[in-house]
Amino acid sequence: MTDTVGAGTNVLAAKPATLPARPHFSSGPCAKPPGWSPQALATESLGRSHRSKVGKARLQYCIDLMRELLKLPNTHRIGIVPGSDTGAYEMAMWTMLGALPVTALAWESFGEGWVTDAAKQLKLDPTIIRADYGHIPDLDAVDWSNDVLFTWNGTTSGARVPNGDWIAEDREGLSFADATSAVFAYDLPWDKIDVATFSWQKVLGGEGAHGVLILGPRAVERLESYTPAWPLPKVFRLVSKGKLAEGVFKGETINTPSMLAVEDAIFALEWGKSIGGAEGMVARSNANAAALDAIVQARPWLGHLAPDPATRSTTSVCLTVEGADEAFIKAFAGLLEKEGAAFDIAGYRDAPPGLRIWCGATVDTADIEALGPWLDWAYSELKAS
Repeated sequence: MTDTVGAGTNVLAAKPATLPARPHFSSGPCAKPPGWSPQALATESLGRSHRSKVGKARLQYCIDLMRELLKLPNTHRIGIVPGSDTGAYEMAMWTMLGALPVTALAWESFGEGWVTDAAKQLKLDPTIIRADYGHIPDLDAVDWSNDVLFTWNGTTSGARVPNGDWIAEDREGLSFADATSAVFAYDLPWDKIDVATFSWQKVLGGEGAHGVLILGPRAVERLESYTPAWPLPKVFRLVSKGKLAEGVFKGETINTPSMLAVEDAIFALEWGKSIGGAEGMVARSNANAAALDAIVQARPWLGHLAPDPATRSTTSVCLTVEGADEAFIKAFAGLLEKEGAAFDIAGYRDAPPGLRIWCGATVDTADIEALGPWLDWAYSELKAS
């Protein structure tokens, strides 16, 4: 054990004797589920067509598991689509926006990306409501006669919406939730979400490249009643002859998926089911976030980029380090990676200099707790140099 290092101290903290068993704290791709190994994956579908009987069955099974764990109502469709969360969200934007005015909320880099898409690519002249990193905008200022674009959990800022209460029940517009680091980490109000997107690489600890698109009934109605003014590439087309292409939501993917990535996602979903489903995964994320917060509260040189606990992420937790600039953070993260104590914990490149530590369900709380003394050690080493 080491003593907690105080701000401005010149005392070197001893190098801890115990490493986190799994020092994978990256915010994407994230830590694999406990017990994962390549040998644990089913392989019957590999080397087979995704349109074969076994391929379709595994894709459908993956969709069924997602529905079961999320307790998603049958009114909502689930599709596996190309391009990770980005591909899924842009698919939704390109196919449904333009029917109504658009409001775009941005408080971190990915939200700013959706602003760029709406304003510069689709040229929709959106109303833009922004907040600084670590904060969220005034949600009461949102006009629900518009379609509304937002990130549920700001992966690069550590700030999130507190709940779905701000989404109007009688909304005219659609709610488009980029929920990539929120799904399986929060109890999401599906009656308030018309479009949700996420990727397996976040809370599930799955592989990248594929996104998941969830459509509520109002989104399906929009797709079947509205044709956008711009051309749609093949990988964005969700409608055929004026009707939703239902096959996409039954495992008949638009383009060829990686069945290895699908099997990896199935492993993660079966693990999630074994620990109590979404409720068990939420509980693990909350426990990890609480353990990291205890570390922060005990160290005057550490802080939360998102100061309000009600809007602070419990997955991608972003921390401030007193007096740190980009070079300090790079050296800090590099020291810990060299020691095998923590991988990939430097903050996102567009965010204020700081640390970003993933606390999603696939991380073990004991590893978060073991990280604290290593943060002390790295801080004292750099302050003394």
